Amino acid sequence: MEIFEYGSKASKNVLIQMVDDHDTKMLEREARLISEMSGRDFYLKAFKVKSWNKDLSPWKAPAVFGNEDFGEGAKDTLTEILSTCIDDSKTYYIGGYSLAGLFALWSSYQTDVFKGVAAASPSVWFRGFADYIKENDIKSSYVYLSLGDKEAKTRNAIMSTVDKRIQEVYECLKEKGVNCIFEWNKGNHFMDAEIRTAKAFSWLLKKES
Repeated sequence: MEIFEYGSKASKNVLIQMVDDHDTKMLEREARLISEMSGRDFYLKAFKVKSWNKDLSPWKAPAVFGNEDFGEGAKDTLTEILSTCIDDSKTYYIGGYSLAGLFALWSSYQTDVFKGVAAASPSVWFRGFADYIKENDIKSSYVYLSLGDKEAKTRNAIMSTVDKRIQEVYECLKEKGVNCIFEWNKGNHFMDAEIRTAKAFSWLLKKES
């Protein structure tokens, strides 16, 4: 995977994010916002995936928009990511927006490498994911969740459940004693992705101070 890098390589705080072509155009601003919001140093490594629906999906699921089904490539993607997270002197965080936020959450159930998860507007409507959260235990210490207040206002029957699903995920994490927060943002799913993601990572960085 192609990697985009921002911040200081010397920082002990390493932020891992999965991105697509659209996201790469906003990374520079996102990195600047993280610095401004958190006041912390960090090293952001953004991994560009080739197939969004395949590479970030934990299991197969039918398409909910368009004609492209979801694959089951998350395991291979995570393996590749973990091969770069081998410095024990670093603190690693994983995050992302939309399906990348879902991937970040799922990853935190597979490994204890990530101290925290920054899930901005994650696709928790993904079939079976809320149940997976309830039935398994997370291995990260901190979780940030957010959602736009208009994201559930869609004609798509599955995606319109996102507000209910994220509340279920949040309540489940709290019940299991996870240090987490859930924040509402203004707007639909396509607003301010870089701002929302920066807020998510900034919260994690400030928790460690």
